[in-house]
Amino acid sequence: MPLLRKINRGLLILLVLVAFALLYNKTRLQTLPKYPVLKKEEADTGAKDEKEVETDVPVLICASEERIGASMTVINSVYSNSQARVFFYIVTLRDAIKKIREYIEKTKLRNIRYKILEFNPMVLKGKVHPDSSRPELLHPLNFVRFYLPLLAIENHKRIVYLDDDVIVQGDIQELYNIKLKEGHAAAFASDCDLPDTHEMVRSVGMQTTYMGFLDYRKEEVRELGINPSECSFNPGVFVADVGEWQRQKITKQLEKWMAKNFRENLYSSAVAGGVATPPMLIVFHDKFTTIDPLWHIRHLGWSPDTRYPKTFLKKAKLLHWNGQFKPWDYPCVHLDLWEKWYIPDPTGKFTLVRPRLKNP
Repeated sequence: MPLLRKINRGLLILLVLVAFALLYNKTRLQTLPKYPVLKKEEADTGAKDEKEVETDVPVLICASEERIGASMTVINSVYSNSQARVFFYIVTLRDAIKKIREYIEKTKLRNIRYKILEFNPMVLKGKVHPDSSRPELLHPLNFVRFYLPLLAIENHKRIVYLDDDVIVQGDIQELYNIKLKEGHAAAFASDCDLPDTHEMVRSVGMQTTYMGFLDYRKEEVRELGINPSECSFNPGVFVADVGEWQRQKITKQLEKWMAKNFRENLYSSAVAGGVATPPMLIVFHDKFTTIDPLWHIRHLGWSPDTRYPKTFLKKAKLLHWNGQFKPWDYPCVHLDLWEKWYIPDPTGKFTLVRPRLKNP
């Protein structure tokens, strides 16, 4: 009998070990592979050949091949309106690196200080569904903002992120110097912060609440406890505290919600569309500092007909053509304000779409 008990105990231990091994293999197979965020770093720092330093105002902008002229317009507006030492991080994909360098070196931008970083789109594998009504919102560069601390910007305590459909009319140092509240990793503009824009927003049916971005039919979304009528924010312009971002593991939190949406479709079919904004709204809910509303006047791209008063736009520090109607395309409103900073592509590949003038 004692021998039989030992044999049974041994078989039981063996069965437990086998069960753990199977569970481990199953878990390991379900784990997403790790990829580096940057494929390579272009140590291209402009005509002055100066490296970035801690006293710089770092600005991160993405530049896709098809919208390269838009990104150069942003850079020109920032550079032309700032008295600070600005250092630009230009994040792109491999096919655009040579074109970006050529655009800069053959225009007035040759004097900017910059570094080109190549983003690795494989980092998004298993995290993004190709199911948006606006495919441009699924471009890999639209997710670069999730990976700020991993983008070779370790020389800076904070960084300014700008979408490629903005222009800056104020000194970017003012935005950069915003005082972040304790424990906040970023500062955004609330979608309900500027009364002057409310009438225009309502007239074009713009989404300004969480209901427009999250699918509240899903139990996991309801369990977040976020009021669907609560004001959202736009992550196309923000200031990030790199150290606080790392301490709170913001990137991992964002990736968690990307993976959840990939499996459960928590927000892909929401009214506002797109899959880059909802993870930011979830992770930063009630945990962000509010920037001066004039530093993010948005919705200029939501209607080809609805305009802001000129006096109001003149006061704005930053204009954002978020929406489908972009200022390099046509139709679009307030084109003159954007074209003021546009620099033609020296290769002629990026061109503006404008109506043909009728012959008299």
